[in-house]
Amino acid sequence: MRHQRVADRMTTDVVTVDANAGFKDIVTQMSGRGTTALPVVDDTGHVLGMVTETDLLRKIEFASDPDAVPPFEPRDARAAREKAEAVTAAGLMTSPPVTISPDAGLVDAARLMSHHRLRRLIVTDEFGALVGVVSRGDLLGVFSRPDSEIAAEISDHVVRRAMSIRPESIQVQVSDGIVDVRGRLARGGQIPLMIELIHAVDGVVDVQSHLTHEEPAEP
Repeated sequence: MRHQRVADRMTTDVVTVDANAGFKDIVTQMSGRGTTALPVVDDTGHVLGMVTETDLLRKIEFASDPDAVPPFEPRDARAAREKAEAVTAAGLMTSPPVTISPDAGLVDAARLMSHHRLRRLIVTDEFGALVGVVSRGDLLGVFSRPDSEIAAEISDHVVRRAMSIRPESIQVQVSDGIVDVRGRLARGGQIPLMIELIHAVDGVVDVQSHLTHEEPAEP
């Protein structure tokens, strides 16, 4: 089975700014494109960092009392204040950025976003040059795949090719991404394997198994 990769879901039309971009220019770029983050790149297109709405909002957060600095300021608070004082992308951005390869799987991208609590990932090539951006919405788009297409892939790639079972002996129905699979297998150990392979098909939300077997399941 060929699973979708980051390259299949990412956006390649990406607005970027350079390290010298000013605060207002960054705000204008975000507002004009309806985005909440911009990659910061150098003259060769290599990614230096990412500046987000959160980075910009610190300017408002600290504007009310910029001189109120506690005598023992925590490191995180100091870093936030320094960002609030910045006026260019170089000082505002988060660096180094979290990036991913266009050849990475969607599962890898989702795990990376979850681990770093990110809404999007910068996609770079092997040399660190920007090739796109993938967002949470891009990843979730895989679940819009037609049910008929999912069912066809399960019958052909999972049942026939991976399991070497005649497709007509296994009934596969898909509704809203939920797979109902029925049939009788030769061995009990084949059931969990088939269910695992079906779960791995792009667009599958859940699997409801009604599979049976001729031999007792192995202990």
